[in-house]
Amino acid sequence: MGRTVPTYRMTLESIIQSWSDYRKALPKDDRETFDEMTNKARMHASASTYATFTDPVEGALLSILLEQEKELRRLRKGGT
Repeated sequence: MGRTVPTYRMTLESIIQSWSDYRKALPKDDRETFDEMTNKARMHASASTYATFTDPVEGALLSILLEQEKELRRLRKGGT
């Protein structure tokens, strides 16, 4: 039997795909940054699966924010 409910990873890819027009409208440098952000959401797909958010975009945005916060902490500590 096939899967009747898409996995979070499949849903995340659909979310990222729905953002494609926005991505296309960005300048090239911003597109590269945008791609890095969406990869950050992919890094935490397992946590978002476990959390079972009502709105899967919430998991994607929290994952991106988490990685941004980690980067800010590294920069504050003088790390690279």
